Amino acid sequence: MLILSSDVVRQSLPMDQAIDAMKRAYAALSDNRAQVPLRLSMQVPWHEATGLFMPAYIHDETGGAMAVKAVALFPHNLERGLPLIQAAVLVMEADSGRPIALVEGSTLTAIRTGAASGAATDLLARPDSQVVAVFGAGVQGRTQLEAVCTVRVVQRAWIYDPDRLRLEKFIAEMAGVASLPVDLRAAVDPLQAVKDADVICTATTSLAPVFSDADLKPGVHINAVGAYTPEMQEIPADTVARALVIVDSRAASLAEAGDLIQPIQQGRITPEHIHAELGEILLGRKQGRSSPAQVTFFKSVGIAVQDAMAARLAVENAQKMGIAQMVEW
Repeated sequence: MLILSSDVVRQSLPMDQAIDAMKRAYAALSDNRAQVPLRLSMQVPWHEATGLFMPAYIHDETGGAMAVKAVALFPHNLERGLPLIQAAVLVMEADSGRPIALVEGSTLTAIRTGAASGAATDLLARPDSQVVAVFGAGVQGRTQLEAVCTVRVVQRAWIYDPDRLRLEKFIAEMAGVASLPVDLRAAVDPLQAVKDADVICTATTSLAPVFSDADLKPGVHINAVGAYTPEMQEIPADTVARALVIVDSRAASLAEAGDLIQPIQQGRITPEHIHAELGEILLGRKQGRSSPAQVTFFKSVGIAVQDAMAARLAVENAQKMGIAQMVEW
């Protein structure tokens, strides 16, 4: 059994490769080459927390992938100096079911979630996109920005977070790293963050929209990854109603995504307003952006095919690099 720590996961999941892996995962999902039960959600009211259990099997020409992730989201961890997300991924051999690796899941989740937005940005954002806005200066916000900067030449990024210390730390640690621009700016309010943004990424735990629809620039692309329950909402209903809506999974989004469920309940949209899964665009079955002025919106609740494919890639790379720990099983 291989053990991949958080440091090993970072080394074995470079963002460009993770983005390619997410594209393969989404294509497999939309092509019915994956078994992905809706994730089991367990509420932990004593800590206002949620536990999620996510299995997946992918059949593809490279040998397939099989994994299950257990993830816990404890909002009050931030007050204790701990990450919001705690997780582990058990990787199994796709043709035998034999357990072969245990992967630290919080880092993997952050990278694969960022990579999903990177894949969506690559397919949907205007090619000339140069300005990015990120809502949420946590771990997820960091990989969101890294992924967008991997697929677009970004000149400036605005970061908004009500926690000023966390915001300042984000900018100090991320400015100029790898493909990220040196010009990272702290937004004083949501308007300053979005008014010039070509790409917006929201990675928060908000229960209400984090910006106003009226402040958006024509042709903006939005990646929303933070609202993972029906009660949560990051994106205004007005924006959802006028945007070309792309999701990771129709079934999962309609069951869990407050950004879509709430406008549906309000009668603003119907489920048919979802234009496509990202995998359908990758497979050429649906069209993406149709004009420079069109607003595109990618809603991701996170699905297990992402974890299975990312974990397989991490294990393969860690083995090649000789950096994983081996234990008897």
